[in-house]
Amino acid sequence: MMDRPLPGSPARPPVWLTAADCRIDDFRALVEQVTSPSDCPLAERIERNVPVYDARKVEHAAQSPDESMKFMAEWHRVFLDGPGIVVFRGAIRDRALLDAVSSILRQIIAEERAASGGKGDHFAKAGSNARVWNSHEKLCMRAPELFARYAANDVIDLVSRSWLGPLYQITCQVNLVYPGGRAQVPHRDYHMGFQQEHQLRDYPATVHRLSAALTLQGGISHCDMTVDSGATKFLPYSQAYLPGYFATLLPEFRSYFEDHHVQLPLQAGDALFFNPALFHAAGSNVTADVERLANLMQIGSGYGRSIEIVDRARMTKHLYPTMLAMVKDGRLSKRATETLIAATAEGYPFPCNLDIDSPLSGMAPPSQQDILRQALDQSWDPARLTSAIDAYTTRRTSHLVAGD
Repeated sequence: MMDRPLPGSPARPPVWLTAADCRIDDFRALVEQVTSPSDCPLAERIERNVPVYDARKVEHAAQSPDESMKFMAEWHRVFLDGPGIVVFRGAIRDRALLDAVSSILRQIIAEERAASGGKGDHFAKAGSNARVWNSHEKLCMRAPELFARYAANDVIDLVSRSWLGPLYQITCQVNLVYPGGRAQVPHRDYHMGFQQEHQLRDYPATVHRLSAALTLQGGISHCDMTVDSGATKFLPYSQAYLPGYFATLLPEFRSYFEDHHVQLPLQAGDALFFNPALFHAAGSNVTADVERLANLMQIGSGYGRSIEIVDRARMTKHLYPTMLAMVKDGRLSKRATETLIAATAEGYPFPCNLDIDSPLSGMAPPSQQDILRQALDQSWDPARLTSAIDAYTTRRTSHLVAGD
């Protein structure tokens, strides 16, 4: 039987969302909830609406499947429709290990700055901070023993599985914010948080819900983070606001965020994890001498894969001469051309090598489809299209860096 509303019941929610669906009163009613200790009985305490956990107890629970499931169930509820964020005190308590990893990461920052002049960021002004994209792989290759000790962490494993299940995939990006570094604008994160308003309108509401279920955001503090040094600003419960990807772009909602966000100071070795749809922004570093260092984590669902391996670059290069000829002689209408582009080339620009395809030029680099579309619009000869697709493919190699 189809799911039809009963007579007199509220109408179904819309399939298509726009900025017009954003109402600040609805948002306020959602985010002004108060977290009760009874909502998170395994937490040590509630700080500014955020449940805080003792990593030692999590590590102990990890030895028992039954106990670990209790923690994971509690965190899942927090991420789904609770405050959306959890903090772990003492996730890494070996300060020598943390400092050794920090030293390696700072070496990489210095080397990459010398080679390329610095990295772009998604939500901060270039030059106010330093990034190490793909720090997960780079740390592994530079210092495998340190990586092994750093990554074999019960907190990271259990909290990842609590939201994503097993087979999760870890990526990391170091963010070093210098004194004077300005705050980010409030935003949501990858996937849909990286898209523009006109793109958001093309996805049904179910995908707006789904996006947040595909990743988990987190970070490990590599220094003591005070509010003055720019501890991240969060708005608990905001992840549950369905049209929120539009709302982050609206001045009224950004103003509300600035007036009502919370910031939690962290000590070196603390970690936090949150639903990627939670409204958040790194704060301003107003200190004179603190370089705020964090290893940010974006953990992806293992289900974010196609069932088959399809060499779309090969298809694109092979089809292009035929497709170009059909466009020129009118056998492909504009709509048919777009449909064929979608059926042939890779439309999503990620995953990419952010050392090469830096967001200095935008939120996302061009996709295969963008390249194919440009080639058709400008009537490139096949050799030029082949060269552009080959260069695109080469840039998807993780160990390449700017200048290679």
